[in-house]
Amino acid sequence: MFSNDEASVLRLHRVYAAPVAAVWEAWTDPAQVVKWWGPRGFTITHHDADLRAGGQWRFTMHGPDGKDYPNVTKYLEVEPRARLVYDHGSADDAPPMFRVTATFTEEAGGTRLDFQMRFASPEVARQSAEFIKRAGGESTWDRLAEHLDDARGYRRFYLNRSFDAPIERLYELWTKPEHLASWLAPTGSTMEFFRADIRPGGSSFYVMRNEHFVMYGRAEYRELEPPKRLVYTQQFCDEHEQPSRHPLAPTWPSTMLTTVRFAVEGPNRTRVTVQWEPYEADATEVETFVGGRAGMTQGWTGSLDKLEATLAAG
Repeated sequence: MFSNDEASVLRLHRVYAAPVAAVWEAWTDPAQVVKWWGPRGFTITHHDADLRAGGQWRFTMHGPDGKDYPNVTKYLEVEPRARLVYDHGSADDAPPMFRVTATFTEEAGGTRLDFQMRFASPEVARQSAEFIKRAGGESTWDRLAEHLDDARGYRRFYLNRSFDAPIERLYELWTKPEHLASWLAPTGSTMEFFRADIRPGGSSFYVMRNEHFVMYGRAEYRELEPPKRLVYTQQFCDEHEQPSRHPLAPTWPSTMLTTVRFAVEGPNRTRVTVQWEPYEADATEVETFVGGRAGMTQGWTGSLDKLEATLAAG
């Protein structure tokens, strides 16, 4: 049913800042699963679950367009707080579409999730990878990170993207102003730096423009750890570099803290993790931030699409 060819397997791994028990419960407790499972914009209705070898989990996924997608998971192996193996499909009387193996291990005080999907052939795997990307399927794992953080009182946004480029190249594209200006602005916008001193203690002043508005901003760089990590705060400001508010969202946090992590996934492949959170924000600003995660995904995805195009163009 499923190919033994390794090209038929899609893999990912994530490390979550939560103990294995918490990550396992988030995966297996229906009351938690409904809060994060699926791409951004999707919701699910849980029907029934029997978490044991031979058991099943049935749920319906609801797309942002109102379309419903029935799902059925048939468990093959259940090793509590360690390993799940299951076949996933759309109905009891239809063959499964893929087999999942998920393992949960302690790493650096948190939890490493290794997740693989095995398909019938390399071609099916390739088509599925393209579909997952178009549907924003990997945002499921970002939503899990946010759910785990929410439970600990941290209100953050995550977005992961893997690029076919070495880690040093990705770090350079994030820390050289001439490169940043070419891709960081959201789709349909341009970016220009008036000043860029990207080093610990340095700052930048820039403008983003599109046909609807002009936005000025400044960033202050707190940590740079080449080629693994970059931390900075950013604020909206006016043309004189005085603090101001988002022109379309006056209750948006006045200051954001951005952490970007770079991790090697292969000889020529790098995963970038964007972690975004309000900095010294009040309750109204935090509420606006949490309610804007879908829009953040759209904005950051457009920027990272441009970054991917920059890499493809050499």
